[in-house]
Amino acid sequence: MPVKLGDREYRSFSVLGLGATEKRIETDFYAEGYATTFDVPYALWEDYKEVIDRHALDEADVSDVIMQYDHAGRVLARLRNQTLMLVPDDHGLLIAADLAKGESARQLFEEITNGLIDRMSWSFIVDEDSYDRETKTRTILKVKKVFDVSAVSFPANDATEISARSWVDGAIDSTRRESLARQAQVLRLKTML
Repeated sequence: MPVKLGDREYRSFSVLGLGATEKRIETDFYAEGYATTFDVPYALWEDYKEVIDRHALDEADVSDVIMQYDHAGRVLARLRNQTLMLVPDDHGLLIAADLAKGESARQLFEEITNGLIDRMSWSFIVDEDSYDRETKTRTILKVKKVFDVSAVSFPANDATEISARSWVDGAIDSTRRESLARQAQVLRLKTML
C-alpha cells in the first residue's frame, strides 16, 4: 500500500543511479535491481492500480538520491559519492549499489545474498499524473524529485527486485542484454526489408 507524507510518496520496488548503462560499480558487495517498473500497472490497494510512465523520470531531480532499508535509518549508498547508480531503461529504474562502505550496508548485502530481502521501493514527489476512473488506474506522468531507493520487506510493486552478485556477473548480464537488443533490432530491420 502506498504511503504519502506531505508531497513525498513512497513505493516499494528494487536498486542503481542515473548515468550511462555501460558504467559499472566495481565492488565485492555489488547489488542491483529495479526500484520501479515502467508501463506495467501494479495494485496499490483493492481494485486501485498505479503505473509509472516510461518518461516520468526524464526531467526528474535525481541530484542526490540515497539508498536505505525500508526508507529509514542509515544511508547505505549514495549517488553523490558514486556508490549508487540509477539507470532508467526499457524495463524500469535500474539501480546498482556498492554496499561495502559501512557495516549496515554490508549487513544488507548479506540479507540480499541470503534471499531475506528481494524487493525494492522508492520515494518521490509527483509533478504530473492522470487518473482513469473506469480502470481505477493512476498514471504517474512526471516525477519532480526522487529522494531514495530502498530495499524493502514488503513492496508495493511485486515486479521489483534486488539481488546481490559479483560485479563480473553484472557486466556479463549487461553485455547479454545489449547483444539481445542488437539481435532484436537486426530482426526488426530484416522484417522491414
